[in-house]
Amino acid sequence: MKSGLDRNRGGNEPPKRRLKAKPLVMLIAILALGNLLWFIGWLIPDKAESPFQAGEEVASVAGEPITREEWMTAMEQKVGREVLLDLVNDRVMETAAKEYKIDVSEEDIDRELALLSSLDGKAYTGLDADQMRRKVRSELILNRVLTKDIVIEDKAVKAYYEKNEEQFEIPTAYRTSLLVASTESDAKQALEELKDGSSFDVLAKERSIDSSSASIGGDLGYISSRTEEVDQSILQTAKKLKDDGVSDVFKLEEGSYAIIQVHDILKGRSFKFKEVKEHIRSELALQQLSQSVTPETFWKEFDTHWFYGK
Repeated sequence: MKSGLDRNRGGNEPPKRRLKAKPLVMLIAILALGNLLWFIGWLIPDKAESPFQAGEEVASVAGEPITREEWMTAMEQKVGREVLLDLVNDRVMETAAKEYKIDVSEEDIDRELALLSSLDGKAYTGLDADQMRRKVRSELILNRVLTKDIVIEDKAVKAYYEKNEEQFEIPTAYRTSLLVASTESDAKQALEELKDGSSFDVLAKERSIDSSSASIGGDLGYISSRTEEVDQSILQTAKKLKDDGVSDVFKLEEGSYAIIQVHDILKGRSFKFKEVKEHIRSELALQQLSQSVTPETFWKEFDTHWFYGK
């Protein structure tokens, strides 16, 4: 093994040189101090890179600041429990899927969304596309866990399909947001703000006079030819738009003016029996359950705990 100095590889080796004890101790101390300072610097985050700084001001009123901490605390108190509950239940269902070997494919989710859009297009209003798909996935896992031991005969499944075949003829559906203004000039002003980059969701909350949709950013859910209580001018306008398309100002039947945005289009399709057989089987099995069950039922089984206690 080499010493601190390289060995001479030729003939006789010269006498080994040794570092004196005092300089060696000093060298070790300097190296140790350098390592300690590096470690402390690694532990302390760079303030310039941290998105949250203590006492950071996010707004002020009459010179009095509103800090980021106040803002985050208020949001946590208002929506924190519901947001965390969704996260926990999604994780519980994913754990259940692994435990019971249940597979939910993207095709399964697409099919459920198509069927649901035809029956209840407002089921997932207020959720974006990713949140909606996660919700559908969790519900599919829950339903399959609950019905895994219930036997439904093939003839019963076939009979249901033949009796309700029109239910599986799905028209094209449009995930639509609506902004309604009382005058054409107000609607045109809103449209200009959208063209300048304003968020449709935020603008609908601030400007729309449609009380039923304004609070959730104008979200109407999925609308189609089967949707009841929707102004036909909204549906006809939606049919002309592409994904994420924003319409021009148009007049509603009751006299006000509107702008819509189409976020997603589910193409109409006709489901054959083999495509919906397991869906029907699951629905018939669920009808045999004596009471509704939520993901919280499985918390104890999967050792689930959370910030809000029991």
